[in-house]
Amino acid sequence: MTRLLILIISCLGAFNAIAQSNLKVVQTQAGKISGTVSKDNSIHIFKGIPFAAPPVGDLRWKAPQPVKPWQGVKACTEFAQSPIQAKPNEFGVYTREFLIKDEPLSEDCLYLNVWTGARSSKEKRAVMVWIYGGGFVSGGTNVPIYDGEALARKGIILVSITYRVGILGFFAHPELSKESGHNASGNYGLMDQIAALKWVKENIAAFGGDPDKVTIAGQSAGSMSVNSLVASPLAKGLFRNAIAESGASFISGPYSSTTLAQAEEAGLKTAEKFGAHSLKELRNLPADELLKQFGGRPIVDGYVLPKSITDLFAAGQENPVTLLTGWNEDDAFVGNLLNAADYRADLKAKHPDDYEQWLKYFPGNTDEQAERSQINISRDLTFGIQNYTWANVQAGKGKKVFLYRFTRRMPATGDFVKYGAFHTAEVPYAFNNLRFVNRPFEQVDQHLADEISSYWVNFVKKGNPNGKGLTAWPVYNAHRSQTMYLGENPRARSLEDKAALDFILKVKSR
Repeated sequence: MTRLLILIISCLGAFNAIAQSNLKVVQTQAGKISGTVSKDNSIHIFKGIPFAAPPVGDLRWKAPQPVKPWQGVKACTEFAQSPIQAKPNEFGVYTREFLIKDEPLSEDCLYLNVWTGARSSKEKRAVMVWIYGGGFVSGGTNVPIYDGEALARKGIILVSITYRVGILGFFAHPELSKESGHNASGNYGLMDQIAALKWVKENIAAFGGDPDKVTIAGQSAGSMSVNSLVASPLAKGLFRNAIAESGASFISGPYSSTTLAQAEEAGLKTAEKFGAHSLKELRNLPADELLKQFGGRPIVDGYVLPKSITDLFAAGQENPVTLLTGWNEDDAFVGNLLNAADYRADLKAKHPDDYEQWLKYFPGNTDEQAERSQINISRDLTFGIQNYTWANVQAGKGKKVFLYRFTRRMPATGDFVKYGAFHTAEVPYAFNNLRFVNRPFEQVDQHLADEISSYWVNFVKKGNPNGKGLTAWPVYNAHRSQTMYLGENPRARSLEDKAALDFILKVKSR
């Protein structure tokens, strides 16, 4: 009877709290909106809030424009359409939990979502703005593992934003540069992110948030976006902290930014392939037709990115942030793995001048050892070296940085076992969203997800991941290289492959 009474009192308390909330209808600068609430009525959820005008018609390949105000109350109860892209088919280890829904996809895609546990607009909760990955050619906010309810329950506001991807988000052309007014083109996806951050700055107080306590966070291309936003003068004053998971653009690599001249030249060739002789003809092409031209990445355009990210940081022109960054143990994209003999032959062919040094750091005496080295090389060249460099640059400026390595091999069956702590595996842990992932999780996973999400929330709140009940996470410096290893038993220790990363940096700087 006592338990029943406690349950009744608890439910009444929750309903009373929601009844007292003034967030049933929120006044944004463009108009009033309504949303939904979580099952226990503790979290307000607003989905599909427009933060810019639909980038369609004459607005295709233009900077995001202001939202047209509306009358009445707009119901923001469902995710809006994702940016148009190729059909999100499952591949490798990436099952539906890691992908957007098949439909709807549209050019009309500039919307964001808010999860808040605030009871009134007078609260000033810290805000985390999530930027999805997808190689700059795919992604969206309706991915199950990006649900913001669990993080909102820990006291922050979670905002997830969309941005244009692929050819619609990163297409440059001399005529587009000419009409822009800034002699620049191509970074529409980044400008969308900046427009969303400006919306947060102007509107988040109405949801109980503090516009001066914003942390930008992202993974993969989202992490590279975070890196670009920290570097961009257009994002000045829009955030104070940054979380960058597996991705940055300091060292040349597969996702490095390109120059405006290179991007414009590629744009001319693309227009020629379509037989389009003017911007009007390009803008009249069906979006589905445009998707046949695959690709997209940030551009050093002289406007959004005045110089390369490396040069902007070297000149001290980046936006000041406290940084939490890292990568995963198996952050790699490797095809068929070679046996030991073939691996050594391939390594020698690629690096004849310093083959012995490569073999020292990435040995291949056995087939098993060679396979591990191939994974490590892919991981370090694609992601590890980027976030490691950012950590060192940040620490070298005397600014706080917290470095991690996610090592938990996500429990799996069948073919999925081989992927280990794969690219993106940390995201459902950081969001405390294992319930959305179809894997045979153990109690240690539930505990780890609670710990990692608490680290992330603490960092968003105060620029420091540490908190009561958590293993101490030291500030990183290049000398001691203290790194938080996030696995079965989270603990801090020196970065174990620091020498290998330093070697790669030395090779890359030649």
